[in-house]
Amino acid sequence: MTRPVPAATAALRVLRYLSARATPAPAARIAGDLGLPRSSAYHLLRAMAAEGFVVHYPEEGTWGIGVAAWEVGQGFPRQEPLARLARVPLARLVDAVGLSGHLAVLHGTDVLYLIEERARGRDRLVSDVGVRLPAHLTASGRAILAGLTPAQVRALYPSPAGLVQRTGRGPTTLGELRTVLAATRRLGHAEEDSEVTEGFASLAVRVAAEPTPAAVALTWRSALDVNPDALLSRLNATAAEIEARLH
Repeated sequence: MTRPVPAATAALRVLRYLSARATPAPAARIAGDLGLPRSSAYHLLRAMAAEGFVVHYPEEGTWGIGVAAWEVGQGFPRQEPLARLARVPLARLVDAVGLSGHLAVLHGTDVLYLIEERARGRDRLVSDVGVRLPAHLTASGRAILAGLTPAQVRALYPSPAGLVQRTGRGPTTLGELRTVLAATRRLGHAEEDSEVTEGFASLAVRVAAEPTPAAVALTWRSALDVNPDALLSRLNATAAEIEARLH
């Protein structure tokens, strides 16, 4: 018996499947290859076609990628100028403080890391380029989420199921997340300690980048003796330099 697949998950699997093919495919093949009920696959494809994410070729009885999927795909290239313009200021920051830094953007309920600058002699971090981590756990994600409206945050986290944990720490309810974000707004920066990786702490500030808000952050071993005020001064100066370069 075929297990039911959430519609959003099924739609993403269909897009990935079609994008990997050289030619469009019949609905029956799509359903079979992805393990979807045939009737559900037809309903899903029609709904996706109505939004332009797939296109139906009636003469061939096949389905292919639609223009809306291409438009969404252009979101990543639009982030390239941000990464290019932020690379030098971030490298200067890392050289100045001797701690590893990174630049990240919000990607659904995750943060996507666009740049990682590892300081000489420092540990390798999980926040490598292209890695996604839960936004509510990371300092970078909290810095970005704190700039969203309550309605936007609620839409991202409609249930506690989205508030996963990695080390047993971090908010597990929307109320707890709101408290964390309120503190972030009040302080003007975000922080976390051992919520992403045990024994590592981070500070981050938001970068007002359009159309995708970003954050710059520094990460270090929690046991290190650091001056948070000095780090924040450097972080804010770096964020301001990136914003000036963008605008």
